[in-house]
Amino acid sequence: MALTRTPVVSGWFTEGAADGGFRLLGTRCSACTAVYFPREDAFCRNPHCAGDGELTEVPLSPRGRVWSYTDGRYRPPAPYVSDPAAPWEPYTLVAVELEAEGMVVLGQAAPGVGVGDLAVGMEVEVVGGVLNEDADTGTAWTTWRFKPVGGAV
Repeated sequence: MALTRTPVVSGWFTEGAADGGFRLLGTRCSACTAVYFPREDAFCRNPHCAGDGELTEVPLSPRGRVWSYTDGRYRPPAPYVSDPAAPWEPYTLVAVELEAEGMVVLGQAAPGVGVGDLAVGMEVEVVGGVLNEDADTGTAWTTWRFKPVGGAV
């Protein structure tokens, strides 16, 4: 059975961006030009905005620089699925300052990327990743990950 790819949170990213790559999706206010991730569809969150702008979906920078990173040595809560009977493997969390927006976005590192592979200031790119697979339903829940640019990982 082929797995159906389903985003963990609909509308937060796209795998079919115009440039063919994976992109996070944010919102830009036309009045103050503030950009948000996760997206905002109701109102501009900028307290200094006049509030009369339209909110438009925008693809965010596909690259950024590592702002901080750490390893997670505990089983994360939902929506991350973890079988308590399976051996636990730590994961790497990365805070990335996006290239054009200057905002910091948190996400997991791509599989195979550990804290020893990262450095503050290193260039990384956002890529799609599978959070969990359910062979019984044929569903693979997808999310975003960060990986070093030009790295073999």
